[in-house]
This record gives sequence, C-alpha cells and structure tokens, in this order.
Amino acid sequence: MRKWRAAGWKWLLVAWLMSVTLSAQANVCPDWPRERLAQESQTLAEHIARWDSAYHDQGESLIDDELYDQAVARLANWQACLGEVARQRPLTRVTRSAGTLDHPVAQTGLNKADDDGVRRFMSRRDDLWIQPKVDGVAITLRYEEGVLVEAVSRGDGERGQNWTVRVQQLPAVPNRLPTPLSAVFQGELYWILNGHIQSQSPTSGARGAVAGAMAQASPSRQTRERIGLFIWDWPEGPREMNERLGQLTALGFDTADYTHPINAQHDAANWRDTWFNGPLPFATDGVVLKQSERPGGQRWSSSPPEWAVAWKYPAQQALAQVRGVEFRVGRTGRVTPLLWLYPVTLEGRRISRVSLGSLERWEAWDVRPGDHIAITLAGLTIPQATEVVWQTQERAALGVPSPERYHLLSCFTLTTDCDAQLLARLSFLSDQLNMQGVGEGTWKALMEAGVVTELLGWLAATPAQLQRAHGVGSVRSAALVAQFQAAQAASYVQWLAALGIPPGGSAQLGDWDTLAGYTHSDWQAEPGVGSVRADALVAFFSHPDVQRMAAQLKLAGVEGF
Repeated sequence: MRKWRAAGWKWLLVAWLMSVTLSAQANVCPDWPRERLAQESQTLAEHIARWDSAYHDQGESLIDDELYDQAVARLANWQACLGEVARQRPLTRVTRSAGTLDHPVAQTGLNKADDDGVRRFMSRRDDLWIQPKVDGVAITLRYEEGVLVEAVSRGDGERGQNWTVRVQQLPAVPNRLPTPLSAVFQGELYWILNGHIQSQSPTSGARGAVAGAMAQASPSRQTRERIGLFIWDWPEGPREMNERLGQLTALGFDTADYTHPINAQHDAANWRDTWFNGPLPFATDGVVLKQSERPGGQRWSSSPPEWAVAWKYPAQQALAQVRGVEFRVGRTGRVTPLLWLYPVTLEGRRISRVSLGSLERWEAWDVRPGDHIAITLAGLTIPQATEVVWQTQERAALGVPSPERYHLLSCFTLTTDCDAQLLARLSFLSDQLNMQGVGEGTWKALMEAGVVTELLGWLAATPAQLQRAHGVGSVRSAALVAQFQAAQAASYVQWLAALGIPPGGSAQLGDWDTLAGYTHSDWQAEPGVGSVRADALVAFFSHPDVQRMAAQLKLAGVEGF
C-alpha cells in the first residue's frame, strides 16, 4: 500500500529482510551471474523510483499497489543476494515548488495486517470501527468558514500537489458547506462505478482513471462527473465516532453509510467479505479498522499510526517471473505462446504457467525469460497475464515459429517442425474416434519411436512395432491394437471430424466421393457456408494428403469412403 511511501521504501526493505532466513534467501536468489543480478537490481530500482515519482509528484499511479509491494519485496531479495542491504536510495519525495502545498494535517499511512495482525489489533482496543479502503486518489480538503479554500493531493503525506482549482470544478466536492465551518477533511477521490463487485473485477483501472483526470489541466464535464468523494477522516472533528459521523452526514458527506462499529474479528470479516463480494459505487482493495479515539491532528505524521490498520483483500494479482517461453502449435495451425513461470500462489492456487492466447499478443509484449508479468485469475479460475510489469535487460533469443508455416492443411505427416501440430492432430483424432486410454502421451511416445509419422500411420501398426515405443509392453500394445481396430468402425461423421473437415461440411450431403466433387459454388449454396468457408472446404477435399488418407480409409473398409 503506497500510502506509507513517504517514510521511504528503505524501511520496508529492511523490515522485510529481517523476516527472511538466510536459507530462504538462498533458495530465491536468481540463478544469474553477479554482474547480471546487479544490473537487473539497478533496473528494478529505477522502475520503482519512477513509479514513486509519478505517484507523489503527478498523482499518477503507474502500477497497482499489490504489484508495487511485490516489486519492492523482489528488489529487497535481490539486493540481499548481492549483500547490499544497507545501500538504498531514498524515496523520491515531493519537491517544494509553486505547485505544491503543505498538508494542514499530515496524511497518515497505514500498516497492513493479516488475520493474526487484525486479531492482535482488536484485542488491545475497544470502540472500533470499519470502513472500506476505497481505491482512489487521496485528498486533503480545507474549508474556511464553510468555503473550500484548499485541496492538496496526498503527495508524500506531508506535502502534495495543489489541486484546489481542479477540485473546485468537481460536482462531488462541495465548494461551500451548509454551515460556516472551518475544518480539514481527508478522503478519497474515486472513479464512480455502477454496482462494482471487487471480487469479480479486480483490475478495474479506477484509480488510474481518477489520477489521469486530475493530471489534466481541464478535464471534460463528463470526466468531472465520474469522480466521487469519500471522506474517511476529520482529524480535528468530534472525539467520538458517532458524533463525527452524525456531523459529517449533516454536512452532506456519506461517510456514515460506509462506517460501522465492530466488536469482534468476525464482525470485521463479515464486512470485509460483504464489501469484497457485494456491489459498491467504487473500487476497493481492503478495509480499514480504526479506533474512535485518536490524538489531535497536529500530532499526526505521515508514518503509519497505532490507531488504524489496513486489512487488505486476498491478493488478486501476483507478480510472476517468466522462466521460459514455449510456442505451441495446435491442430489448426494456430500458434499459442505459453509462459512457464517460477510458481506463484494466487487465491490459494499454485500457478506455474499461463497462456498468452495469441502470437500477436506475444509480439506486442515481447515476453522473454526473466521478464516479470502480472497474473490474475479470470473468473477466479483461469490464470491470465494482464501486463508486463518490467522486462529483463538481458533479452534471451527465442525460436519463434512463423505463422505462415502452419495452417489448416499443414503437418499431416511428420516433416521438419511438424511434430507439435501432428501431435495435436493425433490427440484430436483419438478424441473424435473415442479411443480409450489413447491420449497425447501415447501419441508422443509412438512418434518419438518412429512408429507413427503421419495422421493415419497407426492403422497398420503391429504389436511388435508398437512395443518399440517407450512404456509400451505386450499388454499395452495389445490394448492399443484393440482400440485402433475399434476406431475403424467409427461412423462416417466421426471420421470426417477426425480428419479435420472445416466447418460447413456435412456427412448428410453424401459420401466422400460426392463431397470431393463439390465445387466452390456447390458449397456456397449450402446453408451457413459463405465464400471463405467454401474456399476452405474445396482446399480440404483437394489436398493431396487428405486425398491419400481418404484412399487409405477406403481400402480399410471404413464407412463412407
């Protein structure tokens, strides 16, 4: 949580290192030469400094808090591996210039607590309250005799950007209070969302939208209307929380709607779960527990206080380092990049690989071993890469397959660079023909042994030939022969699918010879077949490999051929 960045990230690095044993450090040190580790550490330190500068000086969040925290921890580990714990650069602080102002009351950061930390926090205190931790841009508002005279971005907690003119243009921020009150309020400018459910949309980009709007000299009226305000504290307000909330409500703020008393940890857990899984008008990244009584605002500092703590939601994003990149060629010739990761845990799941979906996406990102990416769970189940957080300085060479090499009619036989697509074709074929116990592993072993080198190469395979494959003995070879023989009795419809007929072709239109005689016009006359599909069907039935396989099936007595 970057709201305590003002204390400098050196504190976090040292504290984190104190909790890590020497053996654990040894286990997670990258397997790089020292020179490369030093270079990569310096690059990451520069990224962190740039993120800090944008956050404090421009109010712009370039990286999600969860990823930021993990990146800082990663840098701490790397520097420990180098033995450089004491040599840290201080945080980039907000500079004193005409565009900055001192906060009338310091904006405190917040310590983070896990379940045990929340229990300890609550066990020593009473009169506790809970609020959602709104994920926006922190702001200090100062009113004199009811008139808004100053608005300051959080900055480093002691000093921030002068946002007065821009904030005075926001409909959600009152320029005049209902009473001539002089007061300082601290809160969050947030991007208004409609029924936002945090557990379902962890990467809404809401904070970035607010930060981007506030960085504009003249945001549009539509943009200004999308920015809401949540007041989470009144430093010099009434001592008792109930009274503070009542007066905030009378002033037109909705703080009381999202501030509730808690007596036990299960109360806090219930509100945390409710706000995580229920609809809210803003994004959140956890809850804040605070006691009603606290010192006067003049005693506040930007360091985390003792009277409040943040209880973050379960990590919804993880920072993962790429271990390797594999390019898989599917049955239809589609090339899919697969990233192998040093395992990370997310939502209780251990994730060691993630698909990029398309070669075009890999080309746009240029992901290489050593790069760090953000991982989330789509629908809470499917690992998904959302962005490249930073790239390694040393770019590994990769053998990237050419998309022109692979297509719907390539690799029916085991020629150069065809092993992946042929393997995918065989796996698909055994599924379509209901071969029991014949999957990718079996086909791979038969291909490596040279027993199966084309899509129908198994039709005439003998038990002796099958036993040349690794892991195939007499019993297994007999079972395979039985499955292969049974597959020959599959229906004509199943066989057309197994061969990979393009969509639009139908067994109802006739036997193989009939379909092979169809022209482009004949196919286009069929329902649902346009020009592109007609081209694909004509190409399929006229392809030499496909015609050869049809002849094999005819000799084998397969129905329809």
